[in-house]
Amino acid sequence: MNNNGMMEKEEIFSKVLRAGRRTYFFDVRATKADDYYLTITESKKFTNDDGSFYYKKHKIYIYKEDFNEFKDILTETTDYIIREKGDEVISERHQKDFKKEYDSEPRVTEDELKTTSGSFTDIDFDDI
Repeated sequence: MNNNGMMEKEEIFSKVLRAGRRTYFFDVRATKADDYYLTITESKKFTNDDGSFYYKKHKIYIYKEDFNEFKDILTETTDYIIREKGDEVISERHQKDFKKEYDSEPRVTEDELKTTSGSFTDIDFDDI
């Protein structure tokens, strides 16, 4: 039984996508009328201070009457992301050397140094 006291329907077909701390479950289930629907569950692993771990789960239900529109919108939005940002992952979590623009010091190019260096006094430490 799940938290609501209702029996979970037996899975008819299931696929799993493991993605780091997240796991996605795509499960086909049957209604009381023996029609099929899809559940997508995101399960995310967290660690307690004592080293034990727990999972947070989020589930969505998609019914047959929504499949075509859901698929079209999912394809449209994922295509938009790839078209605009490419398929390279750019994030703090996935790249250890990732720096947000506001986290890093402003960088000065050599050309900028050359144009501003005239305002500084040149010092040759060999003369000291």
